[in-house]
Amino acid sequence: MSVTSVDRARGCGLMDGRAQILARVPAWFWAAVIVGVLVVLQGNNLLTDTDTFWQIKVGGWILAQHAVPHVDIYSWTKAGAPWISSSWLSQMLFAAAYQLARWPGVVALSALAIAAAFALLVRVLTSRTSIAAAGVVAMVAFALAQHHLLARPHVLAMPVMVAWVSGLIAAADRRAAPSPWLLPLLALWANVHGSFLLGLGLVAPIGLDAVWNAQAPRRKMLALKWALFGIGALIASCATPYGWDTLFAARKILDLGGVLALISEWGPVSFAQVSTFEVCLLVAIAAVLYFGVMLPPTRILLALGLLHMALSHDRHIEVFALLLPLVLLTPLADRFGGPSDAAPAARSVATVTAVVAAVLLIIGVAALRPIRLAADEQFQPAIAALRAQNVTRVFNEDALGGYMIWKGMAPFIDGRSELYGEQFGLDYFNAVSLQDPNVLFRILDENKIEATLLLSSTPAAQLLDRLDGWHRVFANDWAVVHVRAVK
Repeated sequence: MSVTSVDRARGCGLMDGRAQILARVPAWFWAAVIVGVLVVLQGNNLLTDTDTFWQIKVGGWILAQHAVPHVDIYSWTKAGAPWISSSWLSQMLFAAAYQLARWPGVVALSALAIAAAFALLVRVLTSRTSIAAAGVVAMVAFALAQHHLLARPHVLAMPVMVAWVSGLIAAADRRAAPSPWLLPLLALWANVHGSFLLGLGLVAPIGLDAVWNAQAPRRKMLALKWALFGIGALIASCATPYGWDTLFAARKILDLGGVLALISEWGPVSFAQVSTFEVCLLVAIAAVLYFGVMLPPTRILLALGLLHMALSHDRHIEVFALLLPLVLLTPLADRFGGPSDAAPAARSVATVTAVVAAVLLIIGVAALRPIRLAADEQFQPAIAALRAQNVTRVFNEDALGGYMIWKGMAPFIDGRSELYGEQFGLDYFNAVSLQDPNVLFRILDENKIEATLLLSSTPAAQLLDRLDGWHRVFANDWAVVHVRAVK
């Protein structure tokens, strides 16, 4: 054999060795890396919601005081009013990340949580379907969720949500009761974000699915086991610093009535323009009709429930995208064929190595990625103009309340809608939108408003330009400041 042939053979052997190593790397690792890096590369988009600012501020208070809040200490309209944070653990983690590495730390923490959610999704999907199919589903889910991927507590809850629901569904597929070891997941979820109510609420319908499809002699005992697990889940939900109040605090948001429809992320999905969600929904309907997919009644109930949530509230589209594949996985795999355990059990050392590698890679990219905080460029000059006027009773846009808290100014209103309540919120929206100008005049007079900080496009800001007794002291493309004339 010539030298060239030997070198070529060695090269082929080396390439085959690398291919074998890559083939051993689990699909969920690639999902974590790809999603995590994509999120980091769009890191500035994670920080476009000003609610992020007050979340970190609250977390910093928790770290400093070694306690959780029970009353409002940030606004001037609700100062001292009862308020608890059902996201206290997420807020503390965000604050710790900010203190450790500033905004790249916040981006890295968010990206790691999002990456973990999609890694878990792919891990579950590859247990019953091909890697290619799992990859396509994950890409679609990421596209649907992308608009709500923000540096806020709900992204830290995403991997917990996927793990909890996949555990419940796995038990239902086995026609068995869930493991009690799942309950700590729900307890963690209850401390991370108020959406744990969804996890608690899913116990009943998924339990119904398990009982419905079980053999008749086992149904009574299985129903009893699921009922006991449900009681355990209720108790786990209260394993927070607030105890039972956690349930009522999370419920307050859902009780805001008409205010929810006025908050963009809580509003219903609009089909006025073609969106990714609409395209995916139409493709799914076409696939069901074409392939004649039939599902068990209980899985249909679960799928329709998730769809209802997504159509009712824009913020639930990512819940639909992440959980629907888990609900439909086993029926579709049984219908179209698929291995019962396509993904072999990974060795613990290899799993730990893959997790550490993914985490380090995502953190490394986040550390190198420059962060440009749009809020500082857009709203800091307006805050400086307010400070120069030496005013305290400021009527502000709710979207700017979080940034005011960040800058040490007490807002009239901010993103904590449950603190302000339905009537307060409705009055605010009627005022800024001029649905009823008299409400604006009443708020300005009754609250002895000294200045306003509104978005430039807000109708109330344009009215104040023409209102006697008010004059504009600052304006840019994003915000405008008006001050009441001294009598």
